[in-house]
Amino acid sequence: MKWGKSRNCIRELFEYGTVRKAQIGVENVYDFSLGNPSIPTPECIKESMIRILTEQNPLAIHGYTSAPGRQSLRKAIADDLNEKYGTAMEAGDIFVTCGAAAGLAAFLRGVLMPGDEVITFAPFFPEYTVFTEASGGVLVAVPPKEPDFQIDFAAFEAAISEKTRCVIVNSPNNPSGVVLSSESIRGLAEIMNAAQEKYGHPIYLLSDEPYRELVYDGIEVPCMMNFYDNTVICYSFSKALSIPGERIGYLAVSNKMAERSEVNFAIAGASRALGHINAPSLMQQVIEECLDATADISKYKENRDILYNGLTELGYSCVKPDGAFYLFVKALESDSKAFSERGKAHELLLCPADDFGCPGYIRISYCVDKDMIIRSMPAFKALIEEYK
Repeated sequence: MKWGKSRNCIRELFEYGTVRKAQIGVENVYDFSLGNPSIPTPECIKESMIRILTEQNPLAIHGYTSAPGRQSLRKAIADDLNEKYGTAMEAGDIFVTCGAAAGLAAFLRGVLMPGDEVITFAPFFPEYTVFTEASGGVLVAVPPKEPDFQIDFAAFEAAISEKTRCVIVNSPNNPSGVVLSSESIRGLAEIMNAAQEKYGHPIYLLSDEPYRELVYDGIEVPCMMNFYDNTVICYSFSKALSIPGERIGYLAVSNKMAERSEVNFAIAGASRALGHINAPSLMQQVIEECLDATADISKYKENRDILYNGLTELGYSCVKPDGAFYLFVKALESDSKAFSERGKAHELLLCPADDFGCPGYIRISYCVDKDMIIRSMPAFKALIEEYK
């Protein structure tokens, strides 16, 4: 009974908040726990759903699709990526998944052998550990490079070894909001190419990109495939379209990958082994019609600025995020779990970053109502005054 004994720290805090809101009222709890999009879904999503549901044969809407997804959707995704990033992918390089989580799990299950190592960079999404270990691998976390949270090349070179099979990057990052620069990605690729040559086997770069469209101030997210040939992109439509509960995303295998065909087969086989039948049929059709849509992310930028400016004025030390919808804040004591517990006394739900590989920090999700952020500032002030 290996799985289930240790709860996801984010979900645990969220469940606590649900109980607390029932006790004292929603307006009295400042819940920054969950990365649940808070801006309206683009109108085209609703319009597409209504049209499909009212005009099409129900059997065509709700029936099985091919396991990798509808051929027309896979081609549309490949064409979209090719147009944006100058790649040359085909429909066969796209596997439609039940969100990014299913994509991460399928890829790792497909390529890892028992004892293989997967490197990632702290801070990292805690489920990387679960997905890696469930696939027989070992997660190796490279310590963070403070204060900019770009890649520490020396630490990365020290971590990579003959056992390394995969490297996971997440940009924009959950939980820091940092976007990896082209310089960081170029250095990463050079080290990985050298390691492939040294050890004589492919090392895959798995680029986890659910926040790709959520960037601010003119920041651009470089395409990893244009820096490193053995790249697989894992994407979710959850964040950009505010549809996390619909569970729809994809894996995209670089057309430059030497073992392109083998990796595509590995993904398909692993998805089958994990019980994947096909991604939701209705959502596949909706996404095909709304592929270029995004929600109004300007509201997240507004939230970011209010929260970042407010906390730094109070004396908190924060990493200014270029993307996603998280603020990474230095806890006011070395034990971030204890700090999070003290926050609860002020009805502040702040996620300790120990499980993200960064003890001493907390994650604040600002995909919340703007008024809640404003109302929470006296609580943040009271909390920091306790430490003075």
